[in-house]
Amino acid sequence: MLTVVTANVNGVRAAARRGGLRWLADAAADVYCLQEVRATDEQLAAVLAADGLDHLHVAHTESNAKGRAGVAVLTVAQPTDVRVGVGPAEFADCGRWVEVDVQTPLGPLTVASAYVHTGEATDAARQAEKYRFLDAVEARLLALAGGPGHALVAGDLNVAHTEMDIKNWKGNRGKAGFLEEEPAYLTRWSAEHGYVDLGRTLGGEGPGPYTWWSWRGRGFDTDGGWRIDYQLATPELAKRAVKAEVGKARSYAERWSDHAPLTVTFG
Repeated sequence: MLTVVTANVNGVRAAARRGGLRWLADAAADVYCLQEVRATDEQLAAVLAADGLDHLHVAHTESNAKGRAGVAVLTVAQPTDVRVGVGPAEFADCGRWVEVDVQTPLGPLTVASAYVHTGEATDAARQAEKYRFLDAVEARLLALAGGPGHALVAGDLNVAHTEMDIKNWKGNRGKAGFLEEEPAYLTRWSAEHGYVDLGRTLGGEGPGPYTWWSWRGRGFDTDGGWRIDYQLATPELAKRAVKAEVGKARSYAERWSDHAPLTVTFG
């Protein structure tokens, strides 16, 4: 068995104060992919130690913009290699991509933690940067698909794939995260490159299950969310996936992030 959790922690120190690191510890996963860590290496190590996760091997990259982004992959097994950044130099130290090679019961695995920023439909430069990052991710997906082992890309992609992935999809047409060009990436990665969206294939046809709800309003209580957190697997690895669960908090008061973790179990 192999268990992988991906979670946008919305600031790992804030998540720890709200009980999120205890949730992660209780999950007893083999691999954790974290996004929006927003901490230094030392700060991340401190919160992991405080909640009993300091046995994990940590691959972490901070953003060059302090207090922003930051991604990590935590593994029980020691990685055989770690790589930071994806694509061109502009994404080398933006804190939005880290990947590790690790040996697992299913064979060699490359797992990446990815964070794609939200973009902005009314800001052409910011949206263009989002597309350049998605282009870089696509090139890396192609390279990983041609490798000798399994590959898994997990994280907050800030893109909803279909109408089944947003409660209010009609009201979000023309907004970043559901612009026409954005879901096309996910369609292409699946149809042309063979990656399997485990949250959807194991989570049913939808609507949902959603993974993000605004802190504002009643969206959490009415399940007015978006499904923007993914685990994308190469085909042979996807065949071993047996269960996917979204860890939505039982109540608004028990939330420790504006996202919920997505856990996939492989057997």
